[in-house]
Amino acid sequence: MRVTLTDPAALIPGFARAYAEQRAGERAAREPAWQPSHTVYVPADAFGPETAARWAATASALLAAYLRSPGALAGVFEVDSPALAAEVHRRVVAKLSGGRTVEDLRIDFEDGYGERAPDEEDAHAEAAARSVAEMHAAGTLPRRWGLRVKSFADGDPGRAVRTLDGFLTTLTTLAGGLPRGFRVTFPKVVMEEYLGQFATCLSALEEGLGLPPGALPLEMQVEDPRTLPFLRPGLVETARGRLAAAHFGVFDYTAACGLAPHEQRLDHPACDHARHAMLAAFAGTSVELADGSLAAAPASESASDVRALWRRHAEVVRHSLAHGYYQGWDMHPAHLVSRFVTTYAFHLEHRDRYASRVAAFVERRATGDGALDEPATVRTLTAALARAGHALGD
Repeated sequence: MRVTLTDPAALIPGFARAYAEQRAGERAAREPAWQPSHTVYVPADAFGPETAARWAATASALLAAYLRSPGALAGVFEVDSPALAAEVHRRVVAKLSGGRTVEDLRIDFEDGYGERAPDEEDAHAEAAARSVAEMHAAGTLPRRWGLRVKSFADGDPGRAVRTLDGFLTTLTTLAGGLPRGFRVTFPKVVMEEYLGQFATCLSALEEGLGLPPGALPLEMQVEDPRTLPFLRPGLVETARGRLAAAHFGVFDYTAACGLAPHEQRLDHPACDHARHAMLAAFAGTSVELADGSLAAAPASESASDVRALWRRHAEVVRHSLAHGYYQGWDMHPAHLVSRFVTTYAFHLEHRDRYASRVAAFVERRATGDGALDEPATVRTLTAALARAGHALGD
């Protein structure tokens, strides 16, 4: 054909570099990797080798007492389909009675732990390491686990690094290395520089302990409006390539926004704004996103109070899932019941329909109800099916 421009590529000399950068950062077309449905976090002084098993046993007992049948589950969690309620109930019973109920465990040395004397925190760090080593030897360590250290924003970065150092030095000595699945949670990242500074400390720890580079990935916590302006994919480089996740901290964030105490809730519009900023900043990267928690326990052991907690927790879990957050923090064993019921129902309700839409696209035909999906939607459907498989263990 006739053209006017004989060499269009010559007019775009920077394209190859820009395209290479684009492709290097793209992950949208890749299948999502396994991600835990939740994170259980436990104050360091309350943590022991039996913690995960105790949480599972308590949750299982609550299920047996107050959610004995699929019909009870349907009533509490408003599941309309009897078949779906039966399948979710079966899966949750199995999950809570299995050996891997807690999927992600964080030993907390920050807000849940509080300020302690230096010697006391040192002792708790060593004790936590001994407990993890015992769990590792017994095969009871969750698939994902780690520490939350104190924030650099507290003005004493040496304390955060010392606790992590003492924990890791003790653990690697006892366990003969670092068990798989470790993450360190870095809270209140109110200055971008803190990420690079903490990453430098992690590199030094790896070298000193003889660990391979990158063995200590970090999770940043977004807990303050001051963090939002510097959220961007480039934070992965700021953190020297070790930024594995971003977790939202609802209570610090809403307090910093000046919200009234009764409005400090996960489904407040201010929290939606922060979560959407995180979602946009890390779209197309390998950074996982995790939502905050419901800071509530059953008001009593009565059926009505336990079920009231489950209903409220299910509301915020559904809110998170609808906003693209497939992981959240759990603060009480009762939350495990509502977490898994809601998560399983979310994935099971649409899984077959998603699979049929993908099949129709591959076969270049409309679905049974006439839908004609775009390639971008099919990528989303495929990703949703992968997430469902991971969450359900299928």
